[in-house]
This record gives sequence, structure tokens and C-alpha cells, in this order.
Amino acid sequence: MGFSLRPRVENFRIGSDSSLEFQNYGHLSPARSDSGGAGAKAAPYLGGEAKKMAAIAVHQFAQSITCHAWSPDRSMIAICPNNNEVHIYRLSQEKWEKVHVLQKHDQIISGIDWSVKSNKIVTASHDRNSYVWNHEGSEWLPTLVILRLNRAALCVQWSPKENKFAVGSGAKTVCICYYEQDNNWWVSKLIRKRHESSVTSVAWHPNNIFVATTSTDGKCRVFSTFIKGVDTNLGRSSSSSDSKFGEQIVQLDLSISWAFGVKWSPSGKTLAYVGHNSMIYFVDDVGPAPLAQNVALRDLPLRDVLFISEKMVIGVGFDCNPMVFAPDDRGMWTFIRFLDEKKPTLASPKYGSQFSEALGKFYAQSKYGASNNDGNSPSKSRGGAHENCITCIMPLAGKSRITRFSTSGLCLFCPF
Repeated sequence: MGFSLRPRVENFRIGSDSSLEFQNYGHLSPARSDSGGAGAKAAPYLGGEAKKMAAIAVHQFAQSITCHAWSPDRSMIAICPNNNEVHIYRLSQEKWEKVHVLQKHDQIISGIDWSVKSNKIVTASHDRNSYVWNHEGSEWLPTLVILRLNRAALCVQWSPKENKFAVGSGAKTVCICYYEQDNNWWVSKLIRKRHESSVTSVAWHPNNIFVATTSTDGKCRVFSTFIKGVDTNLGRSSSSSDSKFGEQIVQLDLSISWAFGVKWSPSGKTLAYVGHNSMIYFVDDVGPAPLAQNVALRDLPLRDVLFISEKMVIGVGFDCNPMVFAPDDRGMWTFIRFLDEKKPTLASPKYGSQFSEALGKFYAQSKYGASNNDGNSPSKSRGGAHENCITCIMPLAGKSRITRFSTSGLCLFCPF
């Protein structure tokens, strides 16, 4: 039996609404997260290191990057340059070289995931298809997955044991795919009639049974994906022992707008996701009586999140700058700092003019929604490694505590 959570949410936002501008330029920037957070209310281990800038390495792979994924040994990276191809790069002598191009989809690829144990790549595309790519010899060979979708596939992720993967779609369904050894192909079972709109992201619980989803209907849901013959009872926790495939464990009605970027903490005790209303939500004890918290942002909405550890989350989105969140001594999650803060530069009066000042002000208002009519400085100086929306964040190094992560997005230019 499923549960629905509708707590009272204080829905407020500081600052003015702003328009968003997407441009066909992009880059991917691995960033160190070991600098931690800041502030007296943060967890003790965050400490003063939060005052240091993150070490960032920026690489230009394509004009625009839709999504990316790392190989198990982190020596190669797979990216989609905003088309129907997957480009695989290998790091050789401190340079990235293109070694493979995967061509099978007919439309833009919306999701890539690279399995850690089996070294397989799964892709999902707007052409309603998904492929599992196996590395045999010097080639990557595709295997078609039967999704049975009539709308675009929007996201994909391998399960922790890599015997299944989940595909979210614009058909209001989630495909749980698994391999049939007898028939030598990948098939799917569909979770239907639960979502009221497109499924924007999926995330697997560490128990390999539960999967969390977010949707443009504003809800976050958790489902059981137990498949007889694929999953074993040894991998099922006590809370999931009686659940059947497709059973809704909980439905979270916290957001009043589109929901994105759901993730589980390493232990699976905390769930985090974001809303297009500039809110981020943290849910503990997911089940019959979940405990929910929300953090209202003063800036633009987030698109994706990543648990660095049990007590730290990185959020990325339309502010073009990774944001650090952590709980205080009372367990209340709060915003700590921007990870890639750009120091403001003061223009010299010798080169300044009223015209250039007005032009710069107009450009900031049109691009970022920044307003300075009251004479006060903006909330922050946007722009650093990224100059436009960050759409994807992936772990790069570390297990129990991630020490490096990578981000990709749509940017105006790529600084080196």
C-alpha cells in the first residue's frame, strides 16, 4: 500500500523572477568537493576549508553537452554532444582523445550511464529506444532494448547490482529493464498509471529494489521493482520484503512545480530532489511516516543533485554554479555556499562609461534576471567555470565520501 505525504510547506522566494536563455555552447568541468561547506551551523567536519575555492579543471568536448558518464576506471568519458551520437574520449598524456563514436539512435540522446562492474553503457533517446553497448575487442556493439514506449525516453540509470536499469519517459511510465538469458535480449516491465506527466529522473536505492522518480506533475514517488527470477530475497530489506513489482511505496507532494534530479544518500536513508520553484527537498525515513524538509533558494532553480556524503549535497542548475547543502547540529538542512564563486572585479574609471555600464546592466538583466535598480549589489556574481545552466552532475572519485565530481551544461563560452 502506498503513502502520500502532503506537509505544510513554507513557499517563499527572495528575489525577482527572471527569464532563462539557452545557448548552444557547453563544457564539462571536474571539480573537487573536498573543500566542504562553511558556516557556524554546518556539520563539524565541514570546517574552515569551505572558505577555499574548489580546484576546477575545464575541458571543451563539444559545443553543447546533453549528458555524460564515466568509465569504471575513470580513464574514459562518454558524452552526448546534443545529437544522436555518443562520443567516447580517453585521457592520454594529459590530453583527451576521441576513440569511439556510438551511432545507432535516430534522435537526440537524453541519458547515458556506464556500469561500474560489467563495463556496459546504456543509452536512452528521444527516438523511444534504448541500447546496451558491450565492448568486444576494439568495438562497442549495441543490443536493442524493447521499451514499448510511444513517447521519448528521458533518463536512464543502472541499478546498484547492474542486473537491471530504469528508463523514465514522456509516456508517463518507467521501464524496468532486465536481461533474459534464454532469449539473449533485454526486455522491460512497465510501471504504468502512476505518473500524471513525464518522468524527468530516476534513482536507485542501494537495496537494488526501490527506485525513486520525479515528474513534471510535481511529485516524487518511490516504487518497488522486485522481479522474480532477477532479484533474490537476500537483497531485499525488511521494509521491501512484501512489496510487489510496481507497488508505490510513497508519493511526495512537496513541490508545486516540475520536479527534477532525485538522488538517494549512500545509505539510502535520505532522499533529495529539486523543484522548478527554486526549492530543494530532503526526505528521511522514506515509507509510511517520512520526515520532510525543504530549503527555499533565493536564486534560480536547480536541475540535479548529488550526495557527496550522508551529510553533504551538491546541487546544480540554472544558477551556473554548484551549491553546497548540509545539515546543522539539529539536523536541519541549509544552504552553505556556492562552490565556484567568482570574485567580482571593479571596473577602472579610466575605461568605464555610462553607456558601457548601462549596456552591462541590460545584458545582466536579459541573461540572468539580475536587477540593480535599488542601488544594492546583486545577491552574487554569477558565472565561473559555467556560464549557463548546468544540467548534469556525476561522481568522479570516492565511494563513501565523494571527493571529486564532474558537471556538464550549456554555456556561452568555455574558460580554460
